[in-house]
Amino acid sequence: MRNAGASIDPPTDPFAAVPLPSRPVRPGARDPNAASSGDRPKGGPRLPPGVSPDIFGPSGGAQPAGSSGFGRSATGSAGLPPAASPPQPWKMATPPERPLQERPPREEPPAASGGDPRQPESSRYEEPSRRGRRLTVLLLLLLLLAGLAYAVPAIVMSGKMLPGTRVHGVDIGGLTATEAADKLRDRLPGKAGEEMVVRAVDRKYSIDPEKAGLEFDVVATIDQAHSGFPAPMEVWRALTGTTELAPKISVDSERMQSTVTALARKIDLKVREGAVTFEGGKPVVVTPRDGRELEREAAARAIRNAFLGPVGEVELPVSVIKPKVTAEVVREAAADAGKALSGPVTLTYAGRQAQLPVETLAAHLSFEPDSSGGMGPVFDARSAVATVENRLVDPALAPREPTFQIVGAAPKLIPGRKGKGIDDDKLAEAVARMVAEGGSRTIPVVLTTVQPRVSEAEVRKLGIKEKISEFTTPYDCCLPRVTNIRTIAKLLDGYLVKPGETFSLNGVVGQRDTARGFVPAPMIQGGRLVDSVGGGISQFVTTMYNAVFFGGLEDVQHMAHEFYISRYPAGRESTVSWPAPDFRWKNDSKYGVLVKTSYTDKGVTVAFWSTKRYDIESISSDRYDVTPFKSATDSGPTCIPMVGQQGFTIDVTRVFKQDGKEVKRETKKTVYKPETDLKCVPSTTPAQDE
Repeated sequence: MRNAGASIDPPTDPFAAVPLPSRPVRPGARDPNAASSGDRPKGGPRLPPGVSPDIFGPSGGAQPAGSSGFGRSATGSAGLPPAASPPQPWKMATPPERPLQERPPREEPPAASGGDPRQPESSRYEEPSRRGRRLTVLLLLLLLLAGLAYAVPAIVMSGKMLPGTRVHGVDIGGLTATEAADKLRDRLPGKAGEEMVVRAVDRKYSIDPEKAGLEFDVVATIDQAHSGFPAPMEVWRALTGTTELAPKISVDSERMQSTVTALARKIDLKVREGAVTFEGGKPVVVTPRDGRELEREAAARAIRNAFLGPVGEVELPVSVIKPKVTAEVVREAAADAGKALSGPVTLTYAGRQAQLPVETLAAHLSFEPDSSGGMGPVFDARSAVATVENRLVDPALAPREPTFQIVGAAPKLIPGRKGKGIDDDKLAEAVARMVAEGGSRTIPVVLTTVQPRVSEAEVRKLGIKEKISEFTTPYDCCLPRVTNIRTIAKLLDGYLVKPGETFSLNGVVGQRDTARGFVPAPMIQGGRLVDSVGGGISQFVTTMYNAVFFGGLEDVQHMAHEFYISRYPAGRESTVSWPAPDFRWKNDSKYGVLVKTSYTDKGVTVAFWSTKRYDIESISSDRYDVTPFKSATDSGPTCIPMVGQQGFTIDVTRVFKQDGKEVKRETKKTVYKPETDLKCVPSTTPAQDE
């Protein structure tokens, strides 16, 4: 230390000789070795423990002037001069670190309860740290074991079907996807090819799964299984249980629909509504009957779900369709229906009259269910008046139907026109009211403007462009029956049958009468020939029947003659009478059918014009069950001789072809009775049968 140029030894550190406390003293605590509060100079700084205030001079009042504050006074007491403060050219950012002796003692954490506060810190924390390390090691060991328990089997199972995976009892666990597919194809195709048995309305039906479009989809089935790196839960399931995969099925919807449609044809039953009709002038009861219908979509689902399932019958859902009225209601209506045929109905207009005979009423009257749950009369006025309307309406005022003429082997449209005709709706209401309530059987008709049955625009769209069939039957010229054949041919020439319409010969022509040109001629009745107005028109009907046959149209009703007539093809002929039996056929195509007729001195021809659908082949069997005829004589005035013919049975098959390939076929059996060989003798000789 430099002072006034003299070299003076640095003063001794006053704190060096001060003993430090044996243990740390908490801040603010009093050291037992420290001087009392009276030892600290008043207003002076707080002294470190063990430091006497005497170092600052005598205690008591203020220091004398010129005193340095150290040692003795300047008058004779030896002391140290005050140390000069070190120079500080700028303010320090932080105070300089004090010597170790000046640092405040470190505050110790409170000792644990029951512990020794003087115990070293390392000893106090040693045992908890050791327990923590052991717990950590144990936890890590458990995690390692758990990881190995998952990872090892997961690695083994990776890329394969998980153990316990089954499809219909076939175990594919542990196999690759390819191996599993091969195993399923090897073990399950037998089951997939087995016929399925379905049941509906207590009847069983067999189904070929392949024809129904059902197929076991192996790839889609295997795709359901996990074959990658498995998750922990998948490993657990594989080790502790099994996984059953439902087989996936592919369905060809078109083939399934075809199969269900075929089943529906066998199962469905059209509901039969109760009705009352008339035959031979007597009411006939049509008993109502429940219908049924296969629920097709639900049936397809049931078949699909049962494929590859447990062996057993598959119950198909069927809906029951109830008729509108009960059998009791029908019987009550039939009891009241007889009065409807108590006599003919007379139609009148402007002084003109026309009768609807009982047979016409019976043919066009019926009792059908109504909206109230009962039955009421329904009269087909349009068909009933077709044959008598021209007696009430001037033909010059009547409507004309559009038709075709054949010009140069091609049809040419002849426009129709509207005209005057009977109001069918009002006549139908009047007849139904008369039947239900009684009253006068003479009914005035009302005329109205009526359109042709079809418009020209409709006719142009009917596809009438080519001849689809034609047939001719021969006759001997100039007999009364030929007159009737030509008369009916004129009436039906140019008649148009619309798509879906059913042609009825009795409905269109009506009762044959002399007013329209029909004459008495022989017809078969009760096994004998008798004269009747219109006799002989069965030849025209037979000719039309063959046009229907080769035109591929639907035969609705025909009746063969009682015994065979050699001028007709065996098994392909039909008779007709008024009011029954009738001859009916349906235009089951989407095209119109134009009826064209012609005749010569040798025969009559019927041709159908439309759009050709089928090529028809006729196949006839040999005649079998042949029965001999009998001979008889008759001397009556009405006797008409007959040539004996054997009776026999024959089958005729109609084969439908398109583009040379058979589409369908239908066979009908015809049984002919033997025709009596009848000779007419003079009345003096008694008639006898041989």
